[in-house]
Amino acid sequence: MDGHSFTLAGAQLIALGSGALWWPDELLFCVSDLHLGKSERIARRGGSVLPPYDTRDTLNRLAADLALTNARIVVCLGDSFDDMGAARALPEEERLWISRLQAGRRWVWIEGNHDPGPVSLGGTHLAELPLSPLTFRHIAHPQASGEISGHYHPKAEVRTRVKTISRPAFLADSDRVVLPSYGTYTGGLKSSDPALTTLMRPEAVAVLTGRNVHAVPMPR
Repeated sequence: MDGHSFTLAGAQLIALGSGALWWPDELLFCVSDLHLGKSERIARRGGSVLPPYDTRDTLNRLAADLALTNARIVVCLGDSFDDMGAARALPEEERLWISRLQAGRRWVWIEGNHDPGPVSLGGTHLAELPLSPLTFRHIAHPQASGEISGHYHPKAEVRTRVKTISRPAFLADSDRVVLPSYGTYTGGLKSSDPALTTLMRPEAVAVLTGRNVHAVPMPR
C-alpha cells in the first residue's frame, strides 16, 4: 500500500497520502479531526456561507480508504464533528452513510475538545483507547510514549528551487505520531509553531500528505 512506513513502539505503521494512519497487523484504520458539519456550524453562527458539501466529501474519501484497506477497526481521534450542534444537524442520508461504514467493524469515537463523541451514531465512545503497544487519544500528552494523537492539524512547508509546498502532514518521532486533519474544511498549524516544536523530539520527521507521500526532517 502506498504511503510512508515507519515503526512506533514496535508497531509497524503506514502514513497514507489521504491523511489516515494504517496499522496492518491489527487491520486498524485511524483518522483525526473529521470536523463533519463545519459548513453548517459556520452558517449557524452567522459566518460565511460555504458550499455544504464538506461532510459528503470527507465521507467519500473515508469510504474509499476503508474499501482500500478493508479495515476491521476504525478509530476517529476526536473532533469528529465541528460541534455537537453539527452532529445533531447531520442529514439522515449522511447518518445512514456512517452506519453503513460502521457495519461489520469495531468503530471507536475518541472524545475531542469540539465534541464529546457523537453518541447517537453507534460505535464505542472513549476518552482514549489503549491498544498495546500504542495509545490513541485526541490531544498529545508531553510525557507519553507510543502515542497516536491529532488535535493540532499539523502542516509542513518545504521549499524547492521553484516554489514552497505546504501540505497537511503527519509528525512522527520515537514517542508519538500526530495526525493531520482528515476533514475537508479544516486549516492547519505549521510544524514550526512552538506548540509542535516543543512537543516533538529533535529527530522528528514530517510526512507530507497527497498523491506523492514525502517524508522530510520536521521543519522548525
